[in-house]
Amino acid sequence: MQFDRDHLAALAAVLRRGSFEAAALDLSVTPSAVSQRIKALEDRVGASLIRRGTPCTATAIGARLARHAGDIALLEGHLARDLALEDGPEPAVIRIAVNADSLATWLIPALAEVPQVLFDLVIDDQNHSADWLRRGEVAAAVTSLAKPVAGCDAIPLGALRYLATASPGFVAHWFPRGTTPGALSRAPCLIFNAKDMLQRDWIERAAGRRLAPPAHYLPSSHAFIDAACAGLGWGMNPEVLVRPLLDEGRLLALPPAEPLDVPLVWQVSRIMAPALRPLTQSIRKAAARMLR
Repeated sequence: MQFDRDHLAALAAVLRRGSFEAAALDLSVTPSAVSQRIKALEDRVGASLIRRGTPCTATAIGARLARHAGDIALLEGHLARDLALEDGPEPAVIRIAVNADSLATWLIPALAEVPQVLFDLVIDDQNHSADWLRRGEVAAAVTSLAKPVAGCDAIPLGALRYLATASPGFVAHWFPRGTTPGALSRAPCLIFNAKDMLQRDWIERAAGRRLAPPAHYLPSSHAFIDAACAGLGWGMNPEVLVRPLLDEGRLLALPPAEPLDVPLVWQVSRIMAPALRPLTQSIRKAAARMLR
């Protein structure tokens, strides 16, 4: 089955911009023309592709077709560069799944070194980001999964080191006798979201058992650090982000001060790997500078 290129472009634009009006501006057509193209594509596949709302979102089939449109744009851009064409296609959109702490620490410089592409980043826990690859919704992912997803290449990047940190006042109040199991079970901790297991993993290593302390949920890497400095709770923070605060004494590493190293892997669709080679090279360079 072949799809009309303009129809696919309309679908991708609506999902990228969130509305038919914004997509029309991107494509230099009217909203009515965008609507007609989407309807023609839905008639073609016999299924709804977009959930109308604010913003518009994709159905499962719509997401897969939008990813197909993105893949085509990437491959065409790769071909244009190989042939040294002066008038290549518009910048392609690369969709990547990545954990928030990689985004906050080392990934942005890698993306900045790759010209002529646009990035659509999906934020998910490193233990779950590979699921986006399995569903065919991204072209690549930063993940903790070492085993390659079917149809993907897996490239080890190194480990992101985490330290359990808290403010001096928090440590004095909650851990006057150290991080005993009793103290860890009572002291409030910081958790990114329901998928975040870093605090529980560190507790198990430090206390020798699983505990369920009270928790604040803060889905932001920098808010995590701000909350720790403010004495709201203790949490696992990337060493590269908190090292200056540790040196200044605004944060303390909880005893026994054992780091938690999280290995990261770059998994990329094998079909798209040639087109994504410049990005893969940049990712590997940035990881070599920042990760252990």
